[in-house]
Amino acid sequence: MAERPLRLLLLALALAAVSAARSSETVGRRFTLFYFTVEPADTLAIRGASVILNCSVFAEPKARIEWRKDGIHLISDERRQMLPEGSLLIHSVVHSKHHKPDEGFYQCVATIDNLGTIVSRTARMTVAGLPRFSGQPDGVFVHEGDTALLGCEVNADLVPFVRWEHNRQLVAVEGRFLKLPSGTLEISNTSSSDAGSYHCSVEAAGSSKTSEEVFLTVLPEMDADREATFLQKPASVSKVAGQSLILPCVVSGYPTPTVQWLHHDEIIWERSQRVALVGSGSLQISDMVEDDAGVYECVAESGNQTIRAQAELSVQVPPRFLKQPMNIYAHESMDIVFECEVTGTPVPTVKWIKNGDMVIPSDYFKIVNERNLQVLGLVKSDEGLYQCVAENGVGNRQASAQLIILEHDVPIPTVPPTPLTSATADHLVTATAGLLPSAPRDVVALLVSTRFIKLTWRPPAEPNGEILAYTVYYAKDGANRERVENTSRPGDLEVTIRDLMPEVKYVFRVVAHNKHGAGESSAPFRVATQPEVQVPGAAQNLVAQANSATSITVIWQEPHSDNGPINNYKLYYMENGAGSEQDVDVGALWYTMNGLKKFTEYSFRVVAYNKHGPGVSTEEVVATTYSGAPSAPPQNVTLEVRNSKSIVVHWQPPPPGTHNGVITEYNIRYKKAGRRGETDSTGGNQLSQTIDGLERNTEYSFRVSAITVNGTGPSSDWVSAETFESDLDESRVPDKPSSLHVRPLVNHIVVSWTPPEDQDIVVRGYAIGYGIGSPHAETIRVDYKQRYYSIENLEPNSHYVITLKAYNKVGEGIPLYESTATRPLTVPDPSPMMPPVGVQATVLTHDTIRVTWADSSLPKNQKITDSRFYTVRWKTNYPANTKYKTADTNTLSYIVSGLKPNTLYEFSVKVTKGRRSSTWSMTAHGTTFETVPTSPPKDLTVVSKEGKPRTIIVNWQPPSEANGKITGYIIYYSTDINAEIHDWVIEPVVGDRLTHQIQDLTLDTTYYFKIQARNSKGMGPLSEFVQFRTPKAPGSGKLGKHPPSMDLGTDTRHSIGGHNSPHGSPTSTLDSNIMLIIIISVGVFTIIMVVIIAFICTRRTNYQQKKKRAACKAANGSHKYKGNSKDVKPPDLWIHHERLELKPIDKSPDPNPVMTDTPIPRNSQDISPADNVDKDHTRRNSYLGREQEDGVSSMSSRRGLRPKIMMPFDAQPPQPVISAHPIHSLDNPHHHHHCDGPSSPTRSYLRHQMATRPLASSLDRANSTESVRNTPNSDMSPALSSQTHTVDSLETDVPSVTYLPGSQDEDSNRSVPTAHVRPSHPLKSFAVIAIPPASTGYEAASSSTPLLAQAGANPQVHSVKTASIGTLGRSRSPMAVTVPSAPDVAESAKMLEDSDTNYSPDELNEEMAHLTGLMKDLNVITTA
Repeated sequence: MAERPLRLLLLALALAAVSAARSSETVGRRFTLFYFTVEPADTLAIRGASVILNCSVFAEPKARIEWRKDGIHLISDERRQMLPEGSLLIHSVVHSKHHKPDEGFYQCVATIDNLGTIVSRTARMTVAGLPRFSGQPDGVFVHEGDTALLGCEVNADLVPFVRWEHNRQLVAVEGRFLKLPSGTLEISNTSSSDAGSYHCSVEAAGSSKTSEEVFLTVLPEMDADREATFLQKPASVSKVAGQSLILPCVVSGYPTPTVQWLHHDEIIWERSQRVALVGSGSLQISDMVEDDAGVYECVAESGNQTIRAQAELSVQVPPRFLKQPMNIYAHESMDIVFECEVTGTPVPTVKWIKNGDMVIPSDYFKIVNERNLQVLGLVKSDEGLYQCVAENGVGNRQASAQLIILEHDVPIPTVPPTPLTSATADHLVTATAGLLPSAPRDVVALLVSTRFIKLTWRPPAEPNGEILAYTVYYAKDGANRERVENTSRPGDLEVTIRDLMPEVKYVFRVVAHNKHGAGESSAPFRVATQPEVQVPGAAQNLVAQANSATSITVIWQEPHSDNGPINNYKLYYMENGAGSEQDVDVGALWYTMNGLKKFTEYSFRVVAYNKHGPGVSTEEVVATTYSGAPSAPPQNVTLEVRNSKSIVVHWQPPPPGTHNGVITEYNIRYKKAGRRGETDSTGGNQLSQTIDGLERNTEYSFRVSAITVNGTGPSSDWVSAETFESDLDESRVPDKPSSLHVRPLVNHIVVSWTPPEDQDIVVRGYAIGYGIGSPHAETIRVDYKQRYYSIENLEPNSHYVITLKAYNKVGEGIPLYESTATRPLTVPDPSPMMPPVGVQATVLTHDTIRVTWADSSLPKNQKITDSRFYTVRWKTNYPANTKYKTADTNTLSYIVSGLKPNTLYEFSVKVTKGRRSSTWSMTAHGTTFETVPTSPPKDLTVVSKEGKPRTIIVNWQPPSEANGKITGYIIYYSTDINAEIHDWVIEPVVGDRLTHQIQDLTLDTTYYFKIQARNSKGMGPLSEFVQFRTPKAPGSGKLGKHPPSMDLGTDTRHSIGGHNSPHGSPTSTLDSNIMLIIIISVGVFTIIMVVIIAFICTRRTNYQQKKKRAACKAANGSHKYKGNSKDVKPPDLWIHHERLELKPIDKSPDPNPVMTDTPIPRNSQDISPADNVDKDHTRRNSYLGREQEDGVSSMSSRRGLRPKIMMPFDAQPPQPVISAHPIHSLDNPHHHHHCDGPSSPTRSYLRHQMATRPLASSLDRANSTESVRNTPNSDMSPALSSQTHTVDSLETDVPSVTYLPGSQDEDSNRSVPTAHVRPSHPLKSFAVIAIPPASTGYEAASSSTPLLAQAGANPQVHSVKTASIGTLGRSRSPMAVTVPSAPDVAESAKMLEDSDTNYSPDELNEEMAHLTGLMKDLNVITTA
């Protein structure tokens, strides 16, 4: 019995292991990122120089890189080295006439073991030979103002290295100097300064060669007409897209010829930045595209002479992928297809590579549609990397994909990277534990043909659930590569296997699938396809020959293998360029096709038929009919009146398909009215002719006909033009037309005009520009005689701008402008659609909102099946005049981006279908999220406060891009503009206040200020700095040695030595005598105060000891204290020399104390009487920008010399608490005696710290996180400090007596013992803390960490100005500080010994009244 649970456990573990393995297989077989980041490029190397072929691969793990040259592995040697990143460096390229080891085709090969190999594109490296000149230039004579050409016959591959020198000075190829593609130097508009010696030189790889000098002689211009001739004609050229080209056209003659270029029989205007005329007339095309290909014609006109030259530009485009192969998951026996679609000019060829080796087409690897790779019947060895390589004559590209073959029990991922073929669609589901079906039964062949077999079977005897699908595996008998075919629907019991070979035996087996997976396989079933039908072979010796312009005779011979008698033949023929074939049945071995088009190419093929059907087709043959006379006249015949005696005739060739041969010439017939005509002729490539010798002010009619070798075609219609009465001026552009009128209709505008007023300038025609909102969208040119034109096919109810300009050969004149709107359609408006409903706006980010809606006119599934679209509009209501923005979409949602942060937007939607549209839907609203401010506060200004030269007021304006509610500002200031920003002093400001005071600055000092805003998301950028210099110190002489007059609320400090503090209050402007009286009075009063306070505090200490002992007894639950030192522990206070921090009260059970910072106020202005604060308020760090309940936040002390008090607050249950007493002046003898007694280790502990540094801190209690600020004194002299602070007694569970006037508002019964430590004004302190001499030493009362530590050993430490957010100008509450249990020391037993001396409240009130009288006396003195 014990073995059975063990077996079950082992079985469960085995199943879990199998499941984990399957999961690992599914998750672990991931496609590997493996591709080239840099591939080698075609390179022109210089003989003897070094060259680098770059190659870099991204692969994880790292790939191994090798190189191939001309398909053979390249071995590194001294000259050919592979760099670490994979590039190939070839030193000192070797190249000679019979030895070219470095020239060839290079490929970078990258391999990852156990994954596969990929190869880069093929880069061709050609080597330029040494410079050599095939000929030397000859001397050139040129007339001044004409164009000169200086030849430089150098190797074509070195033309880019050619440079020219004139009189041994380098020629700058710009302006009138142009270097043609052959290296020839063209100098246009020559002058006498161009004369001299010229030579060209070629410098490459340190080797240079210079041609012989040639002299250019500039002859004076004789003003005699010279016939226009071509110095260099354009030549046909082939270039790669993206390159630049210069088509040279250099013409000489007098008058200076004007050059125009035609492309596709249209004049090329220099409207495009890519096309420009350079030199004297050459055409430069930059960054060529495919549309730039075609025939270009250079037309040069000089006087009455016109010459032309043509060249054809072919633009080739390297291969480019339209669709790259994708990674594929598959199972064994499946069929897959890697798709690859490319384009380019010429059309690229595609080849496939697997793991670096060429894929050879076979029965299982097939190239489909000339570009896709089909792999049939996958096996495990087919796994790897496949690359599609496309190449044409100008380049090659490659793209790779990975094939991963999974185990049959591992499902293919839900969304495969590429769809598989329909025959191999994966119908399998993830296998789960359960019973599998048994084998299908009775597999038989229902139909057997030559190319397909139809199988059928019976369901399994034990299906063990619903059969989901059947899979048929088949292969040639004896082959191990199986293919797979799945049934298309559950329950199908038959399948047709296609694309089989005739007379071949195949093996079939069938597997059933249920929800648990694939079941058992049926027994192998063998069947052979039928043999091929005996059809005829291909006819032999097919020949096609033209008989005339409309007939072709086709002749052929019988097939070698007719497989029986031939019944008939079918002749297929097709016109070149036509989309479909035509056929005719023929009973003989020849046939004559009649009724064909003239001079047209036809293709023919023949198929023989016997009783079994059609046989094999012959290859196509091509024949062209003879030419004939043109069947259509030339097109677009126009006339251009040149002057009073000549007219230029322009035309276009007859329409394509009507030439009927090669046009050899054009015949031009012209006549005057009522007279017989005359004829003129021109070449077949010429499309214009100038007719000279005409009469003035006479109308002539012209017509043109085309001529081939077979005759003359029909003539065009007569067109007429009238010569000028006198020769007009064409040296300047025409004036603007005198008037322009427009008449708008629904879809066209009628434009009419009158010619320019100045009739002495030639007008060749008018240019009409028009467009919606701009007249430059479309341009139409009309004849100069025309006075109106109708602009058709315009949009109804649209605003059009129209311009009209007269033009001649010089250019276009000044335009006239007119604007109008076409009339709206008068068709009735269709019925509106219902607006979308349920519009919702979902805020995604600070600048993005998704708008969704429903369309009530759609079916329930909300599926859009028609051409409707939706328009979303949105706007914000601030500012009020904001315009709507719109966007169209054809889905039921739209993501609006580019919104402003923290802004309320409203959205509405309408639907449009054809001409019907709905009204706007109900609006939805959404407010974008906040983000950090993206602009600094503006208008930062700094001014000095009147009467307080050490105080400045900083003003600013909110940032223009606040991106949310401003929660505060940070002011940075420093005296060093070059200091790092973290070394600047900071002034935090809470809320959205736009002004702040900064006090206690140093006089006559330049400060630099910056400010940044913050919101709930963070800090914005800093503003530019503002410079401000504080005023110079008023007064001089002895006044500098006495304390300045105090300003109410200002913290007045003096150094021990009697010097002014660097951040003291400003000196009063009173008379020196009055100042002397005031200073003496203050000194007397201070001495009296010290005596009184020392007396009061001594007696108060005794009274507090009673209270302290009572509190300890109450806490211990007994009226007796046995003096056990273990019950008394020192305060858990310690020194952190760089940061003195204060722990917050933490009521959580977490034993780890939490440290926070509280800046110490710099003067009494920052501290006001405490308000009642709930002890359970949560404390948070205000520096992070979180708002507080009372609106007051604090901040960690500023950068600089800012020591911080660190006081831990333990979360332990209340222990016996020692109340803190006022710290009396340590120079009082009575006080010294009292402190040395055994009254309290805590006082001894505090006294020890007073000997090492002054206490100058205040504890700030607020709803925010407590902060500590400490301003160290400037000296350690025994003299009295001008700045003192009162430390209140620590409150206990029993009521305590407070001594400050405003302390009656404080809660004296707190559940947690607290201590209120407050700063005091020098005139309002009851305990003046005197600094003991530096030589006085005190022994530490306990081993606990002292409360305060001296920040540094320097006796003259200037105070550093600090501030907390929101402290200036508002009251702040004292902080509740939990005092932990006393230290565990031997002397603690003496703490509870009570002093017999104490004071009643009445005695204290008398002292208070006496002190009040003294204060009144002081006020009288100061007032006098």
